[in-house]
Amino acid sequence: MVEPLASWVERQLGTSLVRCQPVAGGCIHRAWSLELGDGRRLFVKTNSAAMLPLFEAEAEGLRALAAGADAELRIPAPLFCGLEGERALLAIEWLDLRSSGDGNGWTRLGAALARLHRRSSSLKPGAFGWEHDNYIGSGLQINGWSPDWGWFFTERRLRPQFEAAAASGGPWQERLQQPIENLLKRMPAWLNGHGALPSLVHGDLWGGNASLLASGSEWARPGASACGAVFDPAVYRGDREVDLAMARLFGGFPEPFFNGYEAEWPLAPGHCQRALFYNLYHLLNHANLFGGGYWQQAEARVWELNKLIAARADTSAD
Repeated sequence: MVEPLASWVERQLGTSLVRCQPVAGGCIHRAWSLELGDGRRLFVKTNSAAMLPLFEAEAEGLRALAAGADAELRIPAPLFCGLEGERALLAIEWLDLRSSGDGNGWTRLGAALARLHRRSSSLKPGAFGWEHDNYIGSGLQINGWSPDWGWFFTERRLRPQFEAAAASGGPWQERLQQPIENLLKRMPAWLNGHGALPSLVHGDLWGGNASLLASGSEWARPGASACGAVFDPAVYRGDREVDLAMARLFGGFPEPFFNGYEAEWPLAPGHCQRALFYNLYHLLNHANLFGGGYWQQAEARVWELNKLIAARADTSAD
């Protein structure tokens, strides 16, 4: 792959490729660190040409987040997205990241995310969704627009995942058909009770898609203000709580991150229960993509949410 990348660097960027190293960690694409003759360093993803739409969606998401972020939150800029021969290629600026850091850095990162959510919520009032479908990981994410958040999350997030599970032909869907229908019927009212605003959300905010910046990096050095970065998004306009919910689902975010967010823009009462609904989307998406234990986690969550709905109905009846 080095020779095609060297050819691309010379033709597209007008410089030479000094060093090319593979970067580990991705489960969908191959990734590379490119050091260029003009002193720049790039992060490059490659895959088959058929995967170009995933790169295009990622580049669009990065640009959207960058437009809404302030100086404390760094979003890596996409520099090229297209085909190189029979391969799809996405090049973004390189950021020096660190896997751990002081609580203050995480507090600032949480506060910066809250400001992005709050600022973007007023740009397209009353409209949840996105202009077109995009991707979460390698899975298709259905979008379009709706003024009703509960309807959007139910019909554009959960129902497509349940339908994909049914198409797999396994017994999981048959066993849960009635609990699933009950969940889809009751969910919109549950999710519309706290006045959700259409914030620009990252959409896939697990610990691998956010980091503090290394102390020696361009953006974290003295005089620079950025403390951390988020990347690899699955953007849309939705309830900001979806990002906070996923940030807790798989771990990777220390408590100062959530404290910083809450100090900047507190969450509405009931957000812990709503997070159970929101994270079912990610459990189902992982089950449909990777299988394994995610099916058991998703099934357990379906039953848990049905019990939660039943308990609320009993309370209302009293």
